[in-house]
Amino acid sequence: MNLKEIADELVAGCREDRAKENLSKLYAPDAVSVEGQDFQGMGRETKGIDAIRGKHEWWESAHEVSGASVSDPLPHGDDRFAVIFEVQGTVKETGEAFDMREVGVYHVADGKIIREEFFY
Repeated sequence: MNLKEIADELVAGCREDRAKENLSKLYAPDAVSVEGQDFQGMGRETKGIDAIRGKHEWWESAHEVSGASVSDPLPHGDDRFAVIFEVQGTVKETGEAFDMREVGVYHVADGKIIREEFFY
């Protein structure tokens, strides 16, 4: 897949609630995911597709999403693109409502996402 195909599929997967299923299709086995800050002592960096899948599962188990939007991809050269995410919901454990906006920057090499970085 080329950069545009990967970016378009990542966005479609997020919009159609199949982001987790897209991990094997779009990500390199040794991909790295980097958060803007450490949440609950989990560290900022997650390495490997299985660990990134676990991060998705944690998010789904800890949050109830009531609304979300995903921008079209914003390409940057031949090896990167960004996506803007907006999510509204509640933290299941506390019932605390949240309204977040973040930018995901995705680095691509050899037809796979090798690194994602989140800014919020």
